[in-house]
Amino acid sequence: MKHWRNKLVLLGGAAALAAGIPALSQETETPESLLPPGFEDPATVPPPETNAAVPSETPTPFAADTPSAAPELQTVIEDAAAEDLEALAALEPEPPIEIPDFARRPTNVVGVIGPAEWGVDADGFGSADGRFLSTLMRRIDAPLPSRWMSILLRRALISRVNAPAHVHPVDFVAERAWLLLRMGEADAARMLVQAVDVDQFTPKMFAIAVQTALATSDPAALCPLVGPGREVSDEPVWPLADAMCASLAGDAGRASSLIEQARRRSGLSPIDVTLAEKVVGAGANTRRAVSVQWDDVDELNSWRFGIASSTGLEIPEQLMRGAGAHVHAWQARAPMLPLEQRVNAAQTAASLGVFSNASLVEMYSLIADNTDPSEMRESVGGRLRAAYASRDIRARMDALRDLWDDGGNDPLLRHARLILTATAASRLPPRQDLAEDAPELIASMLTAGFDSHAARWSGVAEAMEGEDGDTAWALLAVASPRPRVDISAGRISTFKDNDDSADDIRTRLLVAALAGLDRIQGDAAEDMGISLTAQNRWTRLLERAAERGQQGTVVLLAAAGMQTGGWAGVPPSNLYRIVNALRRVGLEYEARMIAAEAVARL
Repeated sequence: MKHWRNKLVLLGGAAALAAGIPALSQETETPESLLPPGFEDPATVPPPETNAAVPSETPTPFAADTPSAAPELQTVIEDAAAEDLEALAALEPEPPIEIPDFARRPTNVVGVIGPAEWGVDADGFGSADGRFLSTLMRRIDAPLPSRWMSILLRRALISRVNAPAHVHPVDFVAERAWLLLRMGEADAARMLVQAVDVDQFTPKMFAIAVQTALATSDPAALCPLVGPGREVSDEPVWPLADAMCASLAGDAGRASSLIEQARRRSGLSPIDVTLAEKVVGAGANTRRAVSVQWDDVDELNSWRFGIASSTGLEIPEQLMRGAGAHVHAWQARAPMLPLEQRVNAAQTAASLGVFSNASLVEMYSLIADNTDPSEMRESVGGRLRAAYASRDIRARMDALRDLWDDGGNDPLLRHARLILTATAASRLPPRQDLAEDAPELIASMLTAGFDSHAARWSGVAEAMEGEDGDTAWALLAVASPRPRVDISAGRISTFKDNDDSADDIRTRLLVAALAGLDRIQGDAAEDMGISLTAQNRWTRLLERAAERGQQGTVVLLAAAGMQTGGWAGVPPSNLYRIVNALRRVGLEYEARMIAAEAVARL
């Protein structure tokens, strides 16, 4: 098994799996790593029938990019107990419990939801080649600009689906979990990893399992991996994890010895060892107080995030600013961090689709429980309570407006506030005297998928004029289960005349979405320069998957066609293809929500 270490040839000659977890600002196809050298990104093990050559070069774990210790600091001090401590550290942990054959879980069908829970069909990938699907997942540059596309992608990835041909089934699960991590979906990734027995892990799955443990701030999840993980790689994560697990098991002596060995090992960053020592110090019988200093740390990686968060340490703001949006989503659900430290990250998590409306409301409700009564009225929790429970409709509307205005000109925060208020907005009756707030009310409801509640505002929207009327009308034109507003060519022309977006992108996305939902004829799109017939490799693959009813493949390809920093960068022709394909494979509801999001967020 040792020849599987570190770097392997990818399936089907695909490009190498990107090292580490990408930052949000990445523009290159191969993202920068959040990991230090040695905590490598997983490589792909060839399927059994593939005779791939194994590279001869093995990268040195923790490349020597830090200066060596000064000679005077390398003096060895004799210790009468050194040999005993070395022997103690060398003791192998107890062998894992053998899993009887009847208790083993299958690896050819792995997932946690089915069609009844909004997942895709078991045959969602049909006869698609596993090498193609793996490469496709690897190349999706998450997070995506669309909250609803991310929600749909998460559901597809955690569905109970058959493993496709030409890929190791466990590697296929690992690829799904790896994409979920890059999307910020740490909990979803953990569900997939834990659905596979450790004795079935491949080298790639070991690497993904380590990443998942760190993303979920759960160092204890590393413990079952240490013994078998050392059989497939000699990465320096294992000695550090071994030390932490020994402490968590109450073996303080062995834990201390392993930490001291790691500290003497060349190439290891002091902060990474210190963080592991912090976990060791939290174990039983250690009596080890550890102070963590971030002064000389200039970058955040998965190890530093996961181990620091697991001990409740606050990561410096400048380090979090340099991390990708997905890392903020991990932070939002880190259980050891106080709510006050997580609330800002929760805004990002909500906008990405990781946090639901209910999750965001629950977080602010918990914070409100600890808020001084004298400060409650002006707090987010206090205003949210007023938006839900005030007896006066205008008072409820005022509270909603105040919450939205808190977002200012920050698109992400404003979007998060719309998500936060979705249920409260859905409780307001459609009234003409609330027409000026109708666009935000409708947009807020649609962030949580309340399409029927939003459709009740169709009469109000039809009676409105100006920019607000256009926005409310456009949202309902694409989001309602059945259109209750005028979607004639004349109404679309009026919308276009009032559109002040660059290159009429708002109108063009609206028309593309309406055409994809089959609510207008394609001629209207062609008249606006949106080609519905142009073909390329992506459109042909998407068309073929839709024709064959492969929900999972369609979702992956749809996500691949939406890789840009914001909605303004999504080509209208791509949106047409995505919406049309989703509708054809039975995902019209999600297609409508994606279309509405395009209108609301531009």
